[in-house]
Amino acid sequence: MAGILKSVSGKSKINLSKKKFVIVVAEWNEVITEALYEGAYQGLVTLGAKKANIIRKNVPGTFELTLGALWAAEKKDVDAVIVLGCVIQGDTPHFDYICQGVAYGITEVNIKTRKPVIFGVLTTLTKKQAEERAGGKLGNKGEEAAITAVRMLEF
Repeated sequence: MAGILKSVSGKSKINLSKKKFVIVVAEWNEVITEALYEGAYQGLVTLGAKKANIIRKNVPGTFELTLGALWAAEKKDVDAVIVLGCVIQGDTPHFDYICQGVAYGITEVNIKTRKPVIFGVLTTLTKKQAEERAGGKLGNKGEEAAITAVRMLEF
């Protein structure tokens, strides 16, 4: 996602009323991912997407976002997919494997489906850093993911 995007202002350059979005949300770190979802959902609505055309799908954890995104993006009537998750570094290299695997996987889904699949996964060192990026002092990266999805459709 582009770091300069802070919040939604105005409508999209294209008519979003017929565009269908799927937001795939990891259930792990649920407090954070729920805040990201709210930001993404509200961002899409503010930009002009119809609520009925925003579909939510949950997956157990961040690693499962890749397959969830692929299944969503393979549907002919889906225009863009946003994946939302949160991985907080711990004491083992698990963090590195998950982050690298998901980043690579989402890139592959973009290329394979030729649709925008937006990486809205927080990869933070602490829970506080995640909270700051999920509606805290650094904004809501879910909202930024929504803006990015729309900008890619405008492309």
